[in-house]
Amino acid sequence: MTPFKRFFDFMSAIFLGTVLLPVMICVAIVIAIRDGRPIFYVAERMKTPTQPFGLIKFRTMRPTTADTGVSGGHKTDRLTRTGRMLRRTRLDELPQIINVLKGDISLVGPRPPLRLYVERFPEIYAQVLTSRPGITGLATLYFHEHEDYLLSRCQGAEETDRVYAARCVPRKARVDLIYQRNRSFCYDWEIMLKTVFRSLR
Repeated sequence: MTPFKRFFDFMSAIFLGTVLLPVMICVAIVIAIRDGRPIFYVAERMKTPTQPFGLIKFRTMRPTTADTGVSGGHKTDRLTRTGRMLRRTRLDELPQIINVLKGDISLVGPRPPLRLYVERFPEIYAQVLTSRPGITGLATLYFHEHEDYLLSRCQGAEETDRVYAARCVPRKARVDLIYQRNRSFCYDWEIMLKTVFRSLR
């Protein structure tokens, strides 16, 4: 990450955090009232092939000690009443502004992967994670809905893992590397604006 990109991320996160603080407070109150505690969910993700961090989200599922892997159709019954709406609007990702302030992620970049896929596909993520992961990115814009569709049809953890590894990891990586070859300040702005408009839509 260049010093300019880090400076832009930090200042933007301060601005967005200030503007969106009332929204985040309202979401937190709704979760507490409707679904109880905990309000936040912290998941291990990787910002480099060797460096993990805790990605912060609003909780959208009922807690369990046996939660592993990506979310597929087999986890649908764990979604809370509020969680469905938060995921649909991507409001569950607002607390990641804290991760941007800490420098764990950028505003724009590849989505931070799970450790198990980084370890399973070291050649892929050695390239993808030369860019700092982000809240949104090119693959998020152009593959996220299709990924949700593919995984929602999976009926078990093994099937979800198989589909994600075979049909999502390589495709997302190709798109992330397109971003990597073309990244610029203007390109980041374009991706962020398209993300906002898609969420509003």
